[in-house]
Amino acid sequence: MSSTDTEHLELWHRRLCPINEWLVLSGDLHHFAAQARKQVAQWKELGITDVVDVREEWTDEELVAELAPDLRYWHLGTHDNGGDQEDTWFDAGVRAYRSAIAQPGARLLVHCHMGINRGPSMGYRLMLEAGGDPAEALATIRRARPIAAVAYALDALNHFHRCARTAPEIRARDLAALDVWTNNEGIDVATLLRRVRAQNV
Repeated sequence: MSSTDTEHLELWHRRLCPINEWLVLSGDLHHFAAQARKQVAQWKELGITDVVDVREEWTDEELVAELAPDLRYWHLGTHDNGGDQEDTWFDAGVRAYRSAIAQPGARLLVHCHMGINRGPSMGYRLMLEAGGDPAEALATIRRARPIAAVAYALDALNHFHRCARTAPEIRARDLAALDVWTNNEGIDVATLLRRVRAQNV
């Protein structure tokens, strides 16, 4: 991550970050209605067809239905307390992905509150579902969204392996690669959270 990135990480909160042709990561809608309307317009301009909102604490489903009724909205709320994410959460995300991607031209926006942990972790799981390499998927997410800590990547990877019933040696290889990435690419999330909250944009 460049020094320019680290100097302004708080500005990435609500920035739309295309990861690939069908996945975009971001933070949530602004609490001011005028700003939220502009964001939804940007979603549409970027070709978003499905919104996967993984916040347990809030949902903008009614607002999005009012502003962009053609967008499909998946509210798959979960905690962000650092504990394990349940298989049922990832199951729901995979179902939403499969339903969305079955439609021509589908593009999913996956977001949580700040776009640091929950949203990127679900995005990572969906990339694995699409056949992405576990190590490269993490690198792709971080390149596109420098504030993505992907705190629940281990849960996502384990869920993928359980569903795919991969061989033990492949699972061990992928877990080792995740461990290397976590050790080398870790983010000081506590400091980042303080900076984003202080920005209050």
